[in-house]
Amino acid sequence: MKAAQDIIIRPVITERSMGGIATGKYTFEVAKDANKIEIAEAVEILFPGTKVASVNTMHVRGKQKRMGRNVGMTKSWKKAVVTIKADSKKIEFFESMV
Repeated sequence: MKAAQDIIIRPVITERSMGGIATGKYTFEVAKDANKIEIAEAVEILFPGTKVASVNTMHVRGKQKRMGRNVGMTKSWKKAVVTIKADSKKIEFFESMV
């Protein structure tokens, strides 16, 4: 198994993801080869006191971008929306942003 730091790459901080914090949903960019069980275990290791209720994953396609005549693509990545249980501890990193 990979280390928890290799599975959870970074938090996704957007207006929509910040709206889900009130209901206990946190959004992360994760490794492309990570499955839901590994993601749940990694969140519980990285943020002690949290208990994961469910994990939803999706692949985000890269978008086509242009700079002058040159056309390229942004990278594709995997996103995970982690729902924590109501009786578990909140993630302080996100709480400071709201």
